[in-house]
Amino acid sequence: MSTTWHILGAGSLGTLWATRLARAGVPVKLILRDAARLASYQSAKGLTLVEQGVEHTYPVIGETPDSPEPIHRLLVACKAYDAESAIAQLQHRLVPDAELILLQNGLGSQDAVAAQLPQARCIFASSTEGAFRDSEWRVVFAGHGYTWLGDVRHPTAPLWLEDLHAAGIPHEWSTEILTRLWRKLALNCAINPLTVLYQCRNGGLQVHQCEVATLCAELTELLECCGQPAAAEALHSEVERVIQATAANYSSMYQDVANARRTEISYLLGYACSAAARHSLALPHLQQLQARLVDHLRARGLASD
Repeated sequence: MSTTWHILGAGSLGTLWATRLARAGVPVKLILRDAARLASYQSAKGLTLVEQGVEHTYPVIGETPDSPEPIHRLLVACKAYDAESAIAQLQHRLVPDAELILLQNGLGSQDAVAAQLPQARCIFASSTEGAFRDSEWRVVFAGHGYTWLGDVRHPTAPLWLEDLHAAGIPHEWSTEILTRLWRKLALNCAINPLTVLYQCRNGGLQVHQCEVATLCAELTELLECCGQPAAAEALHSEVERVIQATAANYSSMYQDVANARRTEISYLLGYACSAAARHSLALPHLQQLQARLVDHLRARGLASD
């Protein structure tokens, strides 16, 4: 019998992984915030995956954090700002050599969780898969992508990658996972905040090319200064390519603000600006962008951290 995958975070990526693993016959359990959320989930009788217009419901078992079962493998798919507190609720259930797959945006939360759990194996993940929830307990697979996974302390790939293969989750074990995470951080910093400030889809940034180019130049300087030259390579070209390829899409940060949800600014722009300050690196446009975004969020009564 395969080790059970416990999944923390019933957002789009968490439910996308849960349904595909369940479809492949891999044991999965979904950890929900409290008894009220569990009751809501149980009334839905499972998670529904919509793929290419076809929907199927999978009766994934739901439970609350205080369930007594030990956790050997945990996919952490909650927001970056919730990761530490959510893990703290489950800490008593984690076996000493538990494996955690951290699927958060940006940087900062992964190191915080790893420091919180020195006995566990923390595997960092970066995904380009697209999904959204069109209603509660229902996820639409919107865009095929890829997930890179890696462990900065232990480069050997785990055997359970076979579960991902069986579930049809495209993936690759990377010995350079930090390069992937820094690259994605830079892409998000160059695109997401501007879509919020200009209230536009990604494609709307094509009329702000000079501003995008200036940000990319500063982000390239930051990556090189932080020892990530591979993540800096041809950054501007890739940002332009992503803007064109996703022109009709709204960025995740835009969607968070539009729905009056907290953003992950601290783990994206905030992390980049803090890294620049640590290296005494002056990046005026990046710092100004952060200040503008903070003002924008506060004006709408949203958290700015």
